[in-house]
Amino acid sequence: MRRPEATEYDAYYGRYVDLVPEGDILDILGREMVTTQALLASVPPDLEEYRYAPGKWSVREVVGHLIDTERAFAFRCVWVARAAEGAQPAFEQDAWARASNAGRRRLVDLAEEWIALRRDDILLFRSLDEDAAARVGIASGKPFTARSFPWIIAGHELYHRALLERDYLGGAR
Repeated sequence: MRRPEATEYDAYYGRYVDLVPEGDILDILGREMVTTQALLASVPPDLEEYRYAPGKWSVREVVGHLIDTERAFAFRCVWVARAAEGAQPAFEQDAWARASNAGRRRLVDLAEEWIALRRDDILLFRSLDEDAAARVGIASGKPFTARSFPWIIAGHELYHRALLERDYLGGAR
């Protein structure tokens, strides 16, 4: 699956897509999964609820956000790839985080769920042929190609992994 052009997704998501290195997106998603899994496994239990500032998500809640966002973007991808009628609505990440129980779950359980989701998503993305990947649909009122979502997912993970390393684990250790 080729890298999407900047015209294939809303400009806001360029900040994520730009973080993704060149290469096969399926390989990148697999490598990222291993790296992020190792990072999450290194978080001591006493830091799972750490917030680097008031009002910020805890480490657990960040992982819950990764799960919710990846699940939503993967669904958007399959919706567009299958040429489903209608647009996908926006989702408000803070509202989703408040409604989530991620802050009350053990980090090991959240990490296990995220890994299972990532493995499933790699299989989904592998199944897309070029026609399906090039299909355009509407999400959050903006046009996206199906192929743009794996890249957005990858960049979103890279973005949040860097935050975890710098603001959460770097500042708390």
